[in-house]
Amino acid sequence: MQTLLSMKNIGKTMAKKLQSVGIDSAESLCEMGAEEAFVRLKEKYPSMCAVFLYTLEGAITNTEHHKLPDSRRQELKAFSDSLKAR
Repeated sequence: MQTLLSMKNIGKTMAKKLQSVGIDSAESLCEMGAEEAFVRLKEKYPSMCAVFLYTLEGAITNTEHHKLPDSRRQELKAFSDSLKAR
């Protein structure tokens, strides 16, 4: 089992936040997906913005969050925006 800290983009602070919402390993984050993990984080930490969603996606895909394909960034931004409307 890989630790969250072994993933690209995940530092100590993000790892602690993920653990606080029940995500305790790289595998559990990958299985859950960026969107569901972001929903959990957003419920506990309402100030989370789309950049954190990009960070999670980058961790899962082993990509620097600023190097995600534009199409995926747009999808993630739309998802983040949809949470604001709830």
